Amino acid sequence: MTDQNSSRRFLFATCLIALIATSGGFIVRAMLLDNVWQPEFNFSETQKGEIFGVGLWPFAISIVLFSLVIDRIGYKTAMWFAVVCHVIQAFMLMTPGAEFVPESLRGYWWLWIGSFVGALGNGTVEAVINPVIATIYSKQKTKWLTILHAGWPGGLVLGGLLALATKNMDWAWQWQVGVILLPVAIYAFMLGAAKFPVNERVAAGVPYMTMLRQAGVVGALIVVGLILLELGRVFGIDPGTTRFWILGLVMIYGFAIGGALGRGLFIILLFLMIPLATVELGTDSWIKALMGPVMSDFGLDGIWVLIYTASIMIVMRVLVIGPLTKIWSPVAILAVSSICGAVGIYLLGSVEAAVFVLFTATLYGIGQAFFWPCTLGLVSEQFPEGGALTINSIAGVGMLGVGIIGGPLLGNLQDTQIDSTLGAQEAIYAEFMAEETKESVFGEYRALDQQGVQALGERVEELQASEPEGAELAVLIEKKEILDGLTADAKASALRFAALPALFMAVCYLLILQWFRARGGYKPKELS
Repeated sequence: MTDQNSSRRFLFATCLIALIATSGGFIVRAMLLDNVWQPEFNFSETQKGEIFGVGLWPFAISIVLFSLVIDRIGYKTAMWFAVVCHVIQAFMLMTPGAEFVPESLRGYWWLWIGSFVGALGNGTVEAVINPVIATIYSKQKTKWLTILHAGWPGGLVLGGLLALATKNMDWAWQWQVGVILLPVAIYAFMLGAAKFPVNERVAAGVPYMTMLRQAGVVGALIVVGLILLELGRVFGIDPGTTRFWILGLVMIYGFAIGGALGRGLFIILLFLMIPLATVELGTDSWIKALMGPVMSDFGLDGIWVLIYTASIMIVMRVLVIGPLTKIWSPVAILAVSSICGAVGIYLLGSVEAAVFVLFTATLYGIGQAFFWPCTLGLVSEQFPEGGALTINSIAGVGMLGVGIIGGPLLGNLQDTQIDSTLGAQEAIYAEFMAEETKESVFGEYRALDQQGVQALGERVEELQASEPEGAELAVLIEKKEILDGLTADAKASALRFAALPALFMAVCYLLILQWFRARGGYKPKELS
């Protein structure tokens, strides 16, 4: 028994460190997109959202595909694939403007491809770790899945602090990318000694076809539809062709499983993952840029807000979840979390003084702490026959939702809000809004000319060093203050929008809670 417990703890640690590696790339991109890549390559806010998004939605491709075959190819093989993806991601994020990169790929597309490959690795990691932990802790799934997913905010804190340290030491920004290889190297080393179990569905003798029927035709339509729609948009495929492939693949799947539509509650939870992931991951993607103006009052980088909220999530997921699961079901936890998240996000977008950031960020951190892992726990406890497919499809749809809809939507809201806000200042608008329009999934838009904004800041710094009392400097400082103020107001308005999905989630979870109560209360299902 001692050897068994030791093996289980070692496997848990391996899964935890692998998850930490997945969030390292997330926070590094959050830091560099705003300060380094956007001014260097003149990205719009929507383009930033698209690069954030492609670091998320391809997750669904690998997590779903590996879920279908993971029991046959083995967990360890899949994890080695993830290691390769994470190494490739780090290399490409380090070299977006390198001379060996074809000119047509430099900047946007090189970062896009690197983020895409990294997301495939992230999805593969979760395709393994979620069913593994649900199997080895089958009596306390929600608790241990939540503790496991403390690795995500743990990676945010670790990666953020290491990246800030390299920045403060005036190291090249490439070192900030390099730090994400540290947890990759550790979990790759641990893979050699890790012993993976047989999935609980397989051990219980539940047929493969039964697993497929849990998701059903509707579940396949949601997952396949979102993946192919985004691939069609990115690669310019005709919408009619995309719809043909969606319909064809779903019909084949439906025929194979005998036309089963899927479990009703599971389908509802799939839909809810889109606003859930937008509130958690989509908002996290923008916290640094949105809170930067407020945190500058303290002389701090906006990334500290993300590090602080991630630290709260670690405490909540490791220390609070155990006692909480003894008194509340996962559904009740999700309902309360949604309410806290809605209030916290709205207040974060409303604060005008740094002194209030601590309170609002704390509320936001508490609210989002249990979203992702408690949903995984809920699905694994209610649909154990679904094995790796149901628990991983939920995570896949979440990443698809925030990658395709949530991240780009928040970015587009900022661009359109900046366009509208700056319109009140004709001179500022004419000078700093780009003339050409850009395309996104939400239609045409005009973006801020980031290179013009950067040139203004550099000119102010140059004059402050050479002519600190000059008339030109006073004019430029006033112009910069007006521009910064209008831009900050527009971004805060976009952040407040994210409170609406959280409020919608709260209503839905309260209705699901009542549905369980009408049936005698929430009870986890176990496979014999």
